[in-house]
Amino acid sequence: MGIISMIIVGFIVGLLARAIMPGDQKMGIIMTIILGIIGAVVAGYLGGALGLYEPGEGAGWIGSIIGAIIVLFIYGLIAKRR
Repeated sequence: MGIISMIIVGFIVGLLARAIMPGDQKMGIIMTIILGIIGAVVAGYLGGALGLYEPGEGAGWIGSIIGAIIVLFIYGLIAKRR
């Protein structure tokens, strides 16, 4: 997967995760892209650890969105403490 397509997928996944997750997430476009990319990586790693995906296989849209929601939840916990 190229860098540009990873950024586009990360942006879409980040937007979907922010739309699904309840509450007010105050972050910009860059944080949304980073959230989506990290969510896809988290989903790929967890899916590989659980045996759902082969190494190097993409996690898929649903797994990426779930990973992004997990990352958004953790980010929200950290941001509240500040």
